[in-house]
Amino acid sequence: MSVRVRFAPSPTGYLHIGNVRTALFNYLFAARNKGTLILRIEDTDKERSKNEYAAQIEKDLHWLGIRWNEGPDIGGKYGPYKQSERMSHYHDAADKLIKAGKAYYCFCSTEELEKMKKEAQAKGLAPKYDNRCRKLSEADAKKRIAGGVKPSVRFKVDEGIVQFEDLIRGPVQFEMGLFGDFVILRPDGMPTFHLAVCVDDGLMKVTHVIRGEDHLPNTPRHILLFRAMGFEPPKFAHLSLIMGKGNEPLSKRLGAMSVQEYRQTGYLPDVIDNYIALLGWAPGDNREIFMLKELEQAFSLDRVGKSSSIFDLEKLNWLSGEHLRRMSDDAFVAKSIDYLKSQNAMPKFTDESKLRGLLLIFKDNIVHFDELIDRLAIFDPEAKMMDAEILKQPQVSEILSTLKGYFEALGAGDRPDYDALNQKLKASVKAKGKELFMPLRVALTFRAHGPELKRILPYLNKELCLKRIYAATAQHV
Repeated sequence: MSVRVRFAPSPTGYLHIGNVRTALFNYLFAARNKGTLILRIEDTDKERSKNEYAAQIEKDLHWLGIRWNEGPDIGGKYGPYKQSERMSHYHDAADKLIKAGKAYYCFCSTEELEKMKKEAQAKGLAPKYDNRCRKLSEADAKKRIAGGVKPSVRFKVDEGIVQFEDLIRGPVQFEMGLFGDFVILRPDGMPTFHLAVCVDDGLMKVTHVIRGEDHLPNTPRHILLFRAMGFEPPKFAHLSLIMGKGNEPLSKRLGAMSVQEYRQTGYLPDVIDNYIALLGWAPGDNREIFMLKELEQAFSLDRVGKSSSIFDLEKLNWLSGEHLRRMSDDAFVAKSIDYLKSQNAMPKFTDESKLRGLLLIFKDNIVHFDELIDRLAIFDPEAKMMDAEILKQPQVSEILSTLKGYFEALGAGDRPDYDALNQKLKASVKAKGKELFMPLRVALTFRAHGPELKRILPYLNKELCLKRIYAATAQHV
């Protein structure tokens, strides 16, 4: 049977690093095996699920280059692909399980269930349902339902061992006596995650389930459900968690933003794909830089590790810088302009035809496109003075005086020449090294850091430089 995998997000929020990795690994596994990727929207949480989240999930996946073969937008043989449109399947499955004696109606109230939980905790036991409603006769159950009581439906879990071969973790087994019978249909008629996911995976003929290790305890329940409904259980692969540095839970503070936020920051989609692929997977050689097409050829589950992955923003930024430097100049300029336009940040002090040269100055000097907004300000006649404290040093007056003389001597249409300016400074100023070049940079760009002055100076005219030198002189005094 050909490979069939699925990515099944809940539209209760935006895509973040963890679920993007699940999507990417499913996509790469399908691509490598010439299989099928299904996008299935698990929107049975009525209160939290929103259409805007579902729409954004699709947009984010498309931006990352992740394409699916079946899904809500394109249909497919086993649709519909939104769980809210598949309720009849879940109810049919629950009815068949009840008739087969593999599930039963449960009339326990929330208060009763809470009492059971507290009693178990008081005895130092793991909370589990005591299966009391198993004993109800069919006649008693029908009488209660006829009286207006809305039951849940529980799946029968008998004692014994469930074992399976995890494609990442190897042999795994669970003692089912520790679980208790679990709910598959709630009193309001909504399926639980357990029922919905197994019905859908079974009917959609999913062959491999690649998901986070937080789902590992669900897997024995799902295997029992698959078998009870007559489906062959898929093969399972559980991905390790992604943690922050120091094994802290991943958070926005540690760099875990939504896909939209990475996009707005100006990362390339290939950078995000590249970095996320390396969170748990290793190619087996020393390569670290991949485009998505290269990942499709290189990825394999047998090189996905069991240990937690550490999200490292510095590593992400290093990868991003490497991708930018490997772009052609034309591609870099085009992507830069696209980004600036998307953020309504096109510089007003120059036109698009003259912007190319300015942008290329920063190709080796940024790690994502949003840095361009600030960096381009060094060419803005209205830029504000920064790092003025560097101009307070005593040797600065000599530097400023020499600068003033050099620029005043230029003709109206002359462009400053860095080598000529450097020679004049060396001949006239005692300061050397940082004592010379830091004040020089601040005087001409209003910034202490940035690309080489030699690359910047040709784009600064006489009038702008003199204006800034006068402002720097005022700061020095």
